[in-house]
Amino acid sequence: MLRLAAIGLACGAALLSAAVVAVGLFLSAPARATVGAPPGDLRAEQIEIASPSGATLRGWFIEGRPGAGAVVLMHGVQGNRLHMVPRARLLVAAGFSVLLFDFQAHGESTGNRITFGRLEGLDARAAVALVRQRLPAERVGAIGSSLGGAAALLGPGPLPVDALVLESVYSEIGTAISNRITAVLPVVGGIVARPAAWLFELLLPPIIGVRPAELRPIDRIAEVTAPVLVAAGTLDDRTTIAEADAMFARALEPKWIWRVEGARHVDLEAYAPDDYRKRIVPFLAERLRQAR
Repeated sequence: MLRLAAIGLACGAALLSAAVVAVGLFLSAPARATVGAPPGDLRAEQIEIASPSGATLRGWFIEGRPGAGAVVLMHGVQGNRLHMVPRARLLVAAGFSVLLFDFQAHGESTGNRITFGRLEGLDARAAVALVRQRLPAERVGAIGSSLGGAAALLGPGPLPVDALVLESVYSEIGTAISNRITAVLPVVGGIVARPAAWLFELLLPPIIGVRPAELRPIDRIAEVTAPVLVAAGTLDDRTTIAEADAMFARALEPKWIWRVEGARHVDLEAYAPDDYRKRIVPFLAERLRQAR
C-alpha cells in the first residue's frame, strides 16, 4: 500500500509538473496578429522602434496639439495596439499626441516569448524615448493595461514619465498564476493553485529566461516619481482589488486609486467609458499640459 501510494504521489507530481510546463509554454507563446493599417480617423503615422529587448516594435504615432502633452498606450497580454484604439480616440479628441505599439512577441512586432513584463519593460522605455525625441517640448504620460502596466514598472526601472496610469496590474507573478488557476478551475483550483504557481515560478528561468524576482511590480511601484493613478475592478479574480490596494499603498504621493465597481479583469475603458473619460483624461491633462 505504501509503495502504491508513493508511486501515485510520484505520478501525480510528474503530471502536475508536465501540466505546469505546458501552461507556461502556452502563456508565453507569441501572440502574433495582423494589425493592418491604422483607422482612418486617427490619421496615424506607421512607425518602427528598435527596442533593447531585441525586437522591432511596430506601432502608430499621432501628433496632437502643441503643448497638450503626449501619452504612450500599452496593451495587455496577448493583445496588441488595436485594443488601445478607443483610448487613442479619446485622447486624440482631447488634443494629446499618442503612441500605440505592439509589445515584443505581440501583434506585428518581432520577439520569441512573452515575458510578463521583463522584456516588455524595455519596449516601454524605447516607446517613451521615441516620443521624447519626436516631441522634446512635451510632457509625456503613459497608460498601461495589465501587462502594459507591469511593463511600466519592470525592466530597468519604472518609466521616466510625467504621469502614469496603471490598470489591472498584477502584484507579483506567483499570485497572478495562482489567481488564474483558481478562477479557471473553481473546484480543485484552490487546492492545486499554490503548488502549481510555485512550480511555475521554479520553471520560469528555463522556459522564458526570467527569474520570479524580476516579475514583482509591487516591489517597483515605490520607485515611481511621477503622479500615479491605480485602477482596478472590484470583482477582478485575476488581479484582485486587494492586490491593487497593496500596490497603491506602496506608491508614493501624489497618488490616486479608482476602484471600478463591478468590473472583473476586463478593459476598464470599455466597461465604464464615461467614468474613464471623466477620471483619466483630467488626470493626464492636469499633469501634462505645460511645457517641460
